[in-house]
Order: sequence, then C-alpha cells, then structure tokens
Amino acid sequence: MRKTRFDQLLAGTVLSAALVAPTLAAAEPDRVESARPLPPSLNGQMLRRRDTPQAQVPAPQQREPVATPASVPASPAPREIETNLDNFKGALDKVMAASDSAIIDRLRGIVTGKQLDRRIDSAADRKAVESFYASRNYAPLWIRDGHLTPQAKAAIARIKNASTDGLDPADYAVPDFASAGSADALADGDIKLTNALLTYTRHLAVGRIAPTRVSAEVDYGNHTPDPDDVLRKLSAARDADAAIESYNPPHQGFRALKAKLAELRANGANASADESRIAEGAPIKPGSKDARVPGLREKLGVQGKPGDFVYDKALFNAIKNVQARADIKPTGVIDNKTIATINGPKPGQVTDRVLANMERWRWLPRDLGRAYVMVNVPDYTLKVMRDGTQVWTTKIVAGKPQTPTPLLTAAMDNVVVNPSWYVPQSIIQNELLPLYANDPRIFDRMGLEVKKGPDGNINVVQPPGAANALGRIKFNFPNKFQVYLHDTPEKRLFAADKRAFSHGCMRVENPTKFGEVMLAMAIPGQTPTQPQIERLVGHDEKIFKMVNKPMVHLTYQTAYVNDAGKLVLRDDIYGFDARIKTILHSDERRVADVAPPQDPKREQATAKSNQEILRRVERREAQNPFVFFDKLFR
Repeated sequence: MRKTRFDQLLAGTVLSAALVAPTLAAAEPDRVESARPLPPSLNGQMLRRRDTPQAQVPAPQQREPVATPASVPASPAPREIETNLDNFKGALDKVMAASDSAIIDRLRGIVTGKQLDRRIDSAADRKAVESFYASRNYAPLWIRDGHLTPQAKAAIARIKNASTDGLDPADYAVPDFASAGSADALADGDIKLTNALLTYTRHLAVGRIAPTRVSAEVDYGNHTPDPDDVLRKLSAARDADAAIESYNPPHQGFRALKAKLAELRANGANASADESRIAEGAPIKPGSKDARVPGLREKLGVQGKPGDFVYDKALFNAIKNVQARADIKPTGVIDNKTIATINGPKPGQVTDRVLANMERWRWLPRDLGRAYVMVNVPDYTLKVMRDGTQVWTTKIVAGKPQTPTPLLTAAMDNVVVNPSWYVPQSIIQNELLPLYANDPRIFDRMGLEVKKGPDGNINVVQPPGAANALGRIKFNFPNKFQVYLHDTPEKRLFAADKRAFSHGCMRVENPTKFGEVMLAMAIPGQTPTQPQIERLVGHDEKIFKMVNKPMVHLTYQTAYVNDAGKLVLRDDIYGFDARIKTILHSDERRVADVAPPQDPKREQATAKSNQEILRRVERREAQNPFVFFDKLFR
C-alpha cells in the first residue's frame, strides 16, 4: 500500500512540475492567460499533505467543469510555488523514511528473532552480523533510500567476477534486488549480500578449501579475517572493490599466477587447438616408421632429415631420457603414456594446476617476513629472500610420497654444527615400531642412545659423527612435525632431477654456504664464513642462536611464474593438485572450507597398539636386527 502511494505521489510530482512550468512562463503580471487544474489524484495528495480534512477533498465526480482561460484565477506567486514544492519534498522524504523504517523493522526482527541460523552457516559470521546490525540500530548496510548503494553495486559486480580470483561465483549467493518489491525482500537481500561477502572475503584470504582436507601435515597458522573487522571495513569503504581486493594474497607469486590465469582463459580456444601436440595412437618401436616421428623430433630438439619418418637412434636416446625423468620404464617404446609426458598437460589441465596453486598461496601468511627461506618441494629448490630480493638458492632433497615433507611456516631458531639426531616420533612410531622387533644389542652396535622420555615416548638419539643422518650441520625451525633443513652424507642424491628421497626433512646441497648466508642475516656483527664453518666440522657440537629469526616457509608450488614471465609446471608428487580438484568436483565441496574433525579415538588406538612394542624396545627384547636402521641410514 505504502509503495503504491509513493508511486502515485512521485508521478504526480513529475506531472505537476511539467504543468506549472509552462503556466509560469505564459503568465502576465496581472493575470494568467491559460492554465490547467492539477490531476484529481495529485490534488488529493496535495490536500492530504497540507493537512486538509479528508471531507473537504472533492470526490472526482463532484469536481467543477474545467474553467475557461478567462475564469481561471491568477497563478500563485513564486514564493507560494516554492512552499508547495517544499511540501512535496517533505512528503517524499516522509514516504522514503517510512520505507526505510519498514526495512529496519524487518532487519531487527531477523537479527533479534534468531532467524539468522537458516541464512548464515558460520557461527562466527552470525555473531558478527548480530552485533554489527545492532550497532547501527538495524539500518540496512547495502540499501539507502530504497535503492542499492554504489558500494553494493560494486560488491555485487566483484562477486559475479569471482572467477578472475580463481574462485567460483556460484559459491556466493547474490540476492536479486531487482525483484525485491517489499521491505521483507529488501531486508532479506541485505543480510544475504552481507553473508555472501563475508564468505567471499574469507575465501579470498585463506582459501576455498581447509588445508587439512588436502594434507594432514599443514600448519601455516591461522590468518582468517575477523568477520567483525570485515564488516567494519566494507561498511566504511568508499571503494568497495578495492576493499574486497585487499583480502587477496599480496605476494608477487600469487599475483603472477592470477595474471597467468587470465591469459590462459583468454587464449583458451587457441591453446586447445595446439597443432604441436603429438597424437596418441599405436606404440612406436625403434626402427619403425611413423608419421609422428618428425613432430617428436621437433618437440625434443633432436636433429633429423626433413621427411624422415624412421625412429632412429638419436630419437631413441632422447625418448629414454624422457621416460627416465618421468619414472616410466625406459624401454624406448613410445607409448601413449610417453606421448602424454612429452605433450605436457592440456590447456584445461594447466588451468586446474594454476587454480590449485592459487588456492595454496592463500594458505600462506600474509607477511612472509623481511628475511625468509622459501622451499618449493615439487621444484626441489630452496631460495633465500631479503627485502623482496633473492640472495641465494640451492637444490634440496624432499620427502618421499610415502613420507611427504609437511607444509608449514616457522621461525628459524638456531643453526647447529656437528648436530645430534633426535629421531622424530613419526619415524619411531610409523616405521621403527611396526617393522623392528627388538634386538638387545642393535642400538648399542649402531651407537644409538635409547631412553624413555618424560612424555612416555621412546627417545632415540644418534650422536654427532661422519655417519650422522643430519650430516655436518642442521637448521632448526621448531615445528610440531619435527622436520628441519640439514646436510646429508649422501651427496649423490643431488644429481637426480627428481629428489623425493627423504623421510620428510629437507637435505641441502650446499649446507655450509647456506649457514654462512643465514647467520649473516640473522646475527648482528661479524659471523662465520663458509670456510670457518667447515673448520668446525668434526669437533664439539656448536649452536648459533638466531637474533633476528628468519621465517621458513615450506611450500608446494607445482605451477609458478619464473623471472622471465614463463609459467613453469612441476610434477604433483604428493597428489595435492589432484586432491584439490577432486574436492571441488564432489559433494565435499559443500563443506570444503571447514576443517575436518579430528579423530582422537583413532590416535588413541594407534598409541595403545604400540605400547607393548615400546616396552619391548625399552627392555631390549629384540629378535630382528638391522631391519629398520639399515633401511634408514643407507
């Protein structure tokens, strides 16, 4: 009813202005040459708004015939016209105020009536919405004077373009304000848009998928934005799009992938028709002829005669190298698996890889630190960064797929020369106890110290020495997974292209140089150089405590943009890319941003099942020597 009256009043106002203007223009000083009466409906509104009793308003059928120009009274003076227009404006304001008041009443009912449960899934978001709307006396956030605010329009546009952020607009339900014709619908829409933006900014900030759904061994800390802060920031923002963008990761690696995603999508049609891809088909054996041979030569940079389709020895050697690097049996037979390796991922698969890596960038802390170490596990590299510039890099050996390197952020606390090795509980529990039935003398023969710790676990320590699993130097950054960066006596491992050989810790190719670089950044004054560190080897354990503790970030970047602007792809050695894709294309997607519950009963059962073996280890009641440690130290 109120909306109908408003529409009538607005129409009458426009018509009145159109009628009064020409009347004034044609009027003479003493009399008006011509004029028209106001429409009946507008006259009625006029009289009501000027407090004329309803009984004095003539009914339409009682109105006098339209007067002739000669009988029309003089037009009102300009000041009287201004007064009438002011009255109209006041009437419009009153109608609008009443409309906003109805929305406020409805919002108050939704929030205080505990109706948010079916509108907002997150308990933290519900609590923030309750307090935020109460603080503004339940005034709508996105509606003003019955219309969407510019901030609302910008926010809706940003959500609808969420694919540019590597997210899916379908995950964020935007209300249809165009069809919201009542206070109830507008209030519901205001809450719905608020909820969509809380979810969207959270996904921008920390990811669409809870990290522990991808791997149990992830610990980047919690940097989830506080929903109260999000609401305050968005409500005060003049530029809503910029405020929303601020929740995206600020890191150059993320921004480069976002730009590459746009490029991949823009070029998608052309890329999908890439004529350089080798067609799959029957296996190609050495010495045979095949029309695909010239294309294979071109792909692998092998010389050959034009029009020569013979699979010759030069191509054979190149194919065997491809197969060896890809963990394919190096037979030299070019099967479809080998062709797929040579072609690389299809355009759609590349996009999926980029999206997965953008997701993992969101897991990282926003501030990586002024000085930090970044390990890229699938790239088998480590780089040292200071003030945004790379100062050093080296190769690493990472964890095997069966014992993956955890993903984490921690502060480097110290560097130890001639370290003792405290065998991680994960190795003792998962590998030592199930595989090793005690030999009373095995620990003594291997120089291992075994004792029961204050927490009830068996502690196994290997003293410093040439055969120590940590080598000559260890870089310690305390973390719950008990992994670190360290030297290794097995230098041969660095010759391999793919170096997933460890139990989770990372072995550094040039550790004493790494020590020089880290100590120079972390300790004021003069610090030992690489030669000085090497002269300490073989003596007593020496611990260098960090003063300015650099951060260590263990990351999993299977797709990144290098300094030349090229997209580099690495093998998904732990299957994390595949896991992310599976989650987003399954029913798990609905709850993907919520961490899965822990299963304490399972952990208790595992611990209980190992207690008897623990006791036997402590008593040296062993029967099967060397099985575990021979494997561990080879």
